[in-house]
Amino acid sequence: MTGDGTSGLAILGATELASEPELEAGLTESVHRMLTDLVRGGAALGWVEPPSRDEVAALLDDVVTAARSGDAAMRVAYLDRRLAGWGYWLRYGRPTHRPHADMEKLAVDSTAHGRGIGRALTTALIADAREAGIEVLTLDARGDNTAALRLYRSLGFTEYGRLPDFVAVGERRYDKVFCMLDFRRRG
Repeated sequence: MTGDGTSGLAILGATELASEPELEAGLTESVHRMLTDLVRGGAALGWVEPPSRDEVAALLDDVVTAARSGDAAMRVAYLDRRLAGWGYWLRYGRPTHRPHADMEKLAVDSTAHGRGIGRALTTALIADAREAGIEVLTLDARGDNTAALRLYRSLGFTEYGRLPDFVAVGERRYDKVFCMLDFRRRG
């Protein structure tokens, strides 16, 4: 496993993960466990209730298949060989939107917050997007997810839209914030 400079932290892509059979075999269970814990704790990941193990398995299969065809990138973060984070982007499917991708999910285990894992994952996914010829990388975040929005801004993302009170969680309402990183504007 290759490290990123943070002690004990390794960021792997889908291809690198395949060369680590023990980690690859446990990926579905590890991601499912992490997402369940985060969603139960109120994390803004697109689920109100934790996803099922089968839903996570299908999602991972779809992302890995897309990554192998060049239409996605997936990164996993391991801290001392324990899953600490996971994220991915998918290329837009319409022919006129192929140079663009959307960062669909980025999750960091609650026990690993504040250790730079979100930054390391996002930085790796940005590098993957550049390498894949992506012109614009987009994402959205719930408006109260201030730590994530601050991270994205620090990495060059800019807000391009906001839907006030769009996300409903029970009686609570949150803005949906749209951000983009436009590689065409950078040298």
